[in-house]
Amino acid sequence: MKKRILGLLGLGIGLIGMGQVWAQPSPTPASSATALPGVSPLQTSQVLEPFSGLSLHVGKQAATRGSAMGDVLYVHGATFGSDLSVFFRFDGQSWADVLNAAGYTVWGFDFSGFGRSERPLDIDQKPIGRADSAALQIAAVVDSIRSQNGGKPIYLVAHSWGTIPAAKFVIQSPEKVGKLVMFAPIVQRHMSLTVPSLGSTRLLSVWEQYRRFIEDVPKGQPPMLQDRYIQAWASAYLAQDPSSAARQPPSLTTPNGPLMDIMTQWSGTALYEPAKLSTSVLLVRGEWDSLCTDQDATAWLAAAGSTSKREVKIPHATHLMHLENGRTALYQAVNDFLGTP
Repeated sequence: MKKRILGLLGLGIGLIGMGQVWAQPSPTPASSATALPGVSPLQTSQVLEPFSGLSLHVGKQAATRGSAMGDVLYVHGATFGSDLSVFFRFDGQSWADVLNAAGYTVWGFDFSGFGRSERPLDIDQKPIGRADSAALQIAAVVDSIRSQNGGKPIYLVAHSWGTIPAAKFVIQSPEKVGKLVMFAPIVQRHMSLTVPSLGSTRLLSVWEQYRRFIEDVPKGQPPMLQDRYIQAWASAYLAQDPSSAARQPPSLTTPNGPLMDIMTQWSGTALYEPAKLSTSVLLVRGEWDSLCTDQDATAWLAAAGSTSKREVKIPHATHLMHLENGRTALYQAVNDFLGTP
């Protein structure tokens, strides 16, 4: 079980037989959202700088009927940024498009070291991108958004590891957030898990990402991310790092801070206290998600201090439900929660 979990986290422990796979795409470096295959061309880019001397890329996609419903900030997980998630289009429609149609302006940024944000120098060999630093980055982006929307609170939608810095930020600044969505969250466990010594970054190939898409799908079930989407997603993934083509196999340099945070949480050391949350919260998880189980969700909700808290479980979905066949159920659950007074 421990080996399976480490594989899902993208440690690169070796691939098992995967059945049908796709051709390795050729990475094409991109300088704008429109140059990335599959990414919404409606997204506009902003650069927020400096953050500890590093610039953060912030994407914005304005609501199609004004922004009467408010601003949504997407917070990504441990291995890929907002272009590969909230702004990625399946059959011409992204999650941002769906939120736009409901009246929300959508923002998504890449943490330092991810996507189109600046990559920090590898100075002290310690894991880059731990939760405390990430929470400060969320704070900077939220303040920038509120400077443009008249100071209104925003809605946070966070995935996987991203729920850790998101929750830390919300606890520190509850007045800046109207509601919090945590889907496939990484929550505290008490596992017999020794946290290893990690360098600042690691390499993640397309093949290792593909394993994450199929690992939790029960035997006999079809893939939840269809083959006709994966080629474009893989190409966009590699295009985020211009140096990916120089490696064999092509791979991305990925900060190790999130991985260290996940293992720390699971070894029993909490990185934030759910009891200190006061903001209205929605927890969404997939039926087949081994990284956020029924037990995880039940324990976290019981500990959360929010007086308004809701849970939704998406059938036939894994940790990456926002890219899978059941993504529309996730979209609907989030829209229903955000739209409820």
